[in-house]
Amino acid sequence: MTSRSAKSAGFTLIELMIAVAVFAALLALGLPSFQQLLKNYQVRVAAESVANGVQRARAEAVSRNSTIQFVLQGGTSWNVDYAVAANRGPNPIDSRLSTEGSANVVLAAVAADLATAATTITFNNLGQVAANADASPALSQITFNATASGANQILRVKIGAGGNTRVCDPSLPSTNVRYCP
Repeated sequence: MTSRSAKSAGFTLIELMIAVAVFAALLALGLPSFQQLLKNYQVRVAAESVANGVQRARAEAVSRNSTIQFVLQGGTSWNVDYAVAANRGPNPIDSRLSTEGSANVVLAAVAADLATAATTITFNNLGQVAANADASPALSQITFNATASGANQILRVKIGAGGNTRVCDPSLPSTNVRYCP
């Protein structure tokens, strides 16, 4: 008959319970930071999406040799379509719903005077900002932040007079290239 060695390989139940307790404690410490990271990520997704939508409208205006508008809908939803209603088809050229990655983000969109609310910007066939068909003020700045507490990032999309678009961060020092007032 063979004898078994006194030591057995593996973990004891107590060692396993200690490892699970340590893992749970580390998870509890890291969870708030992870939630903040996710909320800040939603702000970034919304800002980048709107900036891309504005750039798409400008590019479509040039490529289609037509007047194209970018319109903010409810939340962070937007549409890119022909500015003249007679040219519009059943579907917009491009669109995005606020539920696509940024449902917990609110925005404030304003015209060049930074006091008047605005939702639309129109580009002519040269990619320059044109007057909106409904005579509303042209969109020039959009500020994004999270609705839920815990997020600490605020981003802005600024649209220049020539139609150039950039995402910037007002919380950075003024010497940083990504800063905006």
